[in-house]
Amino acid sequence: MPIILSIFVLLLSVSVFWLWLRWHRAAQADYIRSYMFPPGLLERFHKQRPDLCLKDQQLVARAMRQFFLVYLKSGFKHISMPSQVVDDMWHEFILYTKNYEQFCKKAFGRYMHHTPAAILGASQRSNDGLRRTWWFACLEENINPRRATRLPLLFALDSKWNIADGFRYEPDCSALRKNGDGTVYCGGDFYGGDSSDVSHGFSHHASDGAAGCSADSSSDSGGGDSSGCSGGCGGGCGGGGD
Repeated sequence: MPIILSIFVLLLSVSVFWLWLRWHRAAQADYIRSYMFPPGLLERFHKQRPDLCLKDQQLVARAMRQFFLVYLKSGFKHISMPSQVVDDMWHEFILYTKNYEQFCKKAFGRYMHHTPAAILGASQRSNDGLRRTWWFACLEENINPRRATRLPLLFALDSKWNIADGFRYEPDCSALRKNGDGTVYCGGDFYGGDSSDVSHGFSHHASDGAAGCSADSSSDSGGGDSSGCSGGCGGGCGGGGD
């Protein structure tokens, strides 16, 4: 009887801990989604990207939230930043050292170190980080990571605004590659059979187009819209020239 009771107590403890962990992660996600960025952050970012209007700046902030949610949902594994324009805002946020440290403590229970924006290439760590980012960013928007028909917001913005130093992604590059365009990364580049993280379908190989740049398309509502400037902006917003 004591053995049975001990097993019951153990199972109950594990169940309670699992439920608490789910509640805690949900609370952290809610904190990230509702966090008010420091006053002046968008103004500082605008100095770096003067072609982006206020609505575009807010969209970048939304994509940065998605990146933080990816880090949380990955279980704090290594992830890579796929967007140069979002990386710029992340760097500005870090300069608010006290705010950023407090945000990390509440959102993650640890400090999230900055890593520069990356593309698929020779670094296995960066590639795994990008694939992990792709997976959880897709899930955040109810996109099938293996068969994406549109891009999650985080992967969309550089090409959406034709950012000069940005990265370009497309959900399906078959037509582009058929025409010899190898400068685009695709959703299909992020999964394969030789996966190091089989639970998420990550692969260690890049596609034939892994020598180019990358980015994605998404609308203000988080969908996939790669058509120029977001609505409500003047004719000068979202420029930049890729």
